[in-house]
Amino acid sequence: MRKSVTGLMLGVAVAAMTLAAAPSAAFDAKQKGEIEQLIKDYLIRNPEVIQEALIELDRRQRDAEMAARQKMLKDEAPALYSSKFNAVIGNPSGDVTLVEFFDYNCGFCKRAVADLERLMKEDPKLKIVLKDLPILSAASRDAAAVALAVKAIAKPDKFWEFHTKLMARTGQIGKAQALEVALAVGIDKARLEEEMGKLDLVKQAFEESRKLADGLAMTGTPAYVLADEVVVGAVGYAQLKARIDNVRKCGKNQCE
Repeated sequence: MRKSVTGLMLGVAVAAMTLAAAPSAAFDAKQKGEIEQLIKDYLIRNPEVIQEALIELDRRQRDAEMAARQKMLKDEAPALYSSKFNAVIGNPSGDVTLVEFFDYNCGFCKRAVADLERLMKEDPKLKIVLKDLPILSAASRDAAAVALAVKAIAKPDKFWEFHTKLMARTGQIGKAQALEVALAVGIDKARLEEEMGKLDLVKQAFEESRKLADGLAMTGTPAYVLADEVVVGAVGYAQLKARIDNVRKCGKNQCE
């Protein structure tokens, strides 16, 4: 029975491909109708074929997306891991690097701050890279512009202090709130204003982050890059730690 079904499937597939590939004049209306009816009749009698085809299509799409993502991770490694717009916290020479894309107005990003804090305290060999991805509002972009200026003039510990305090603010975060926090943690106002005046650099930083996010199919914030994988969402400390442990063990987020 299976053999006959397989043969019929092959026949239907050949008929469908022949109909699709043939010039418009290759078949008359009656012949086209017969071929189309053959395909329809087979699919009605064997609807599971449609399900199998959709499963296979989904698998191929996921494989294609994974291949594209892996290529992006390789091709854009300098922008991802060593861009001048990055903020590096934790161990700058760490054996594992965790990249986080965030938005200062993202509630889930605010919750994720505690995860990063704990990971750094418990894992002295972890390097964390922070990349602004201000996608929620114009206020987010204004806050990120201030943050980029702070990155340019502050040491990592001072930037982390600024970052955590700004993330702890309630309500909408924009330029005024970011400036207030920057000055409160001791950032020099004159130097801050000088860096904020470099609008071309701000534009470049935003374009770099957006290009990476689009290429890696990031659909929101926070989003993490860890070795071979992109993880979207505030997945929590436990999952991040498990993935980091796996990267040390086998070089991947998931060990076989």
